[in-house]
Amino acid sequence: MSNAESLTNSGTPDAQIDLRGTPCPLNFVRAKLRLEQMAPGSLLEVWLDPGEPIEQVPDSLAMEGYGIELVEDRSEFFALRVRRPTVST
Repeated sequence: MSNAESLTNSGTPDAQIDLRGTPCPLNFVRAKLRLEQMAPGSLLEVWLDPGEPIEQVPDSLAMEGYGIELVEDRSEFFALRVRRPTVST
C-alpha cells in the first residue's frame, strides 16, 4: 500500500454506527462488537453524545487495543474514528 493509499483509507470510514442516546457502558459494548465484526485494519466511525460517552468510550476502546484516530466535535455530537488492529490483541 502506498502512502497516498493509506492517507485516503484513513480519511474514509469503512463503516459508521450511531450510538447517540445509548447509555454507558452499552455504547462501548456496541462499538466493540461492531469493530469485532469488521476486517482487521478497518476504520469505524462512531457517533457519541457529549459528556460521559465521549469521555469514556475512546479510553475504553484504546485500553482494548483499538487505535483512536480522530475525535471530532460536530456541535450536536462527537464523531470518533477507531481502527481495528491488523493483528488480534
